[in-house]
Amino acid sequence: MHQALIAPTLFDGYDRASGVALLLSGETIEAVVPVSEIPTHYQRTELKTGHLSAGLIDLQVNGGGGVLWNNQPDRQALNTMAAGHARAGVARILPTLISDTPQVTQQAVQAALAASADVHSGLLGVHVEGPFFSQDRNGVHHRNHLRHITESDWAWLEAAAQVPSIVTLAPEEVAPEDIARMVSLGIRVSAGHTNATHLEVNRAIAAGLSGFTHLFNAMRPMSGREPGVVGSALSAANCWCGIIADGIHVHLENLRLAFNAKPRGKLFLVSDAMATVGSDEKRFRLYDEWISEQDGCLVNAEGRLAGSAISLADAVRFCTTELKLPFDEAIAMASRYPAEYLGVDDRCGVLRPGRLADVTWFDDQLQVAGLWRAGHRLY
Repeated sequence: MHQALIAPTLFDGYDRASGVALLLSGETIEAVVPVSEIPTHYQRTELKTGHLSAGLIDLQVNGGGGVLWNNQPDRQALNTMAAGHARAGVARILPTLISDTPQVTQQAVQAALAASADVHSGLLGVHVEGPFFSQDRNGVHHRNHLRHITESDWAWLEAAAQVPSIVTLAPEEVAPEDIARMVSLGIRVSAGHTNATHLEVNRAIAAGLSGFTHLFNAMRPMSGREPGVVGSALSAANCWCGIIADGIHVHLENLRLAFNAKPRGKLFLVSDAMATVGSDEKRFRLYDEWISEQDGCLVNAEGRLAGSAISLADAVRFCTTELKLPFDEAIAMASRYPAEYLGVDDRCGVLRPGRLADVTWFDDQLQVAGLWRAGHRLY
């Protein structure tokens, strides 16, 4: 099927243009051309308001559509999660499993391998967040599941490496040679839930660590005498940082600090979304306790934050309206930059010829008005 999408403006991930059409040929993008040059055999879809951008990409999604992946680590849950986030304008997600038993981890990785093979699934691969974490920075991760790496873990790590994958770990809990081994497999290694020193972080970076998970949260803060994980992340010019922009997890001034400190393209948005996104349900169970949404936060019985209640599109709006970033930069932080970090920018993240036809349509109020995934209009 040949389609021509026309909106008042189009942002391709690099530049904004008007008076142009996005040509889709089946599952991929064919070209961006002036409206006057649309081939006659293309089906035209004229959108009277708003902006077209590359489909949003979220690299930290624990749940959605009423499902938490840890509770149902199978392909059906992944499809439900992807559908829930699609309703919020997100074309592709990296399903994220938080610290759990070896059996649940293995099952989740196998489900992700199967699901990500389908270009229409909206699933990119797998993000395993834990269990190699600091007991002092566990956040909502159950301490009973935190442990050191063993030889048996390499079975699921090698399986995860077959698809685009991230493993979040605490650098002080994993030997540099094990980090190097993960990186040699093709896994992106990211620091999170960590009490590491600057020296320990730098050793991990030398071994191949390339990212930091939900910057500022569950990591050693910066002080005058010790950069900690936060200071190390901000000063590591070649490393990427994912950040939750909801006005809750990170103070607005710290968001501004991170944006100003990191080179362009090295700070990207994540939702850290839980089951409530794309669902009317406002509570769910995690580790046999109830997590409830209260005043825009997801908290456990102790009042501890447990992921977020936002979608990636909410983060884009927050960066635009509160942080006062240019809309195009906020969009790039939720599409091109995460694609570059995960190494999938050759097939998604920008509206360029040969890429998958993933397109998010925002209206003039920056609300999601529609979504195309691999050329198929979902909403």
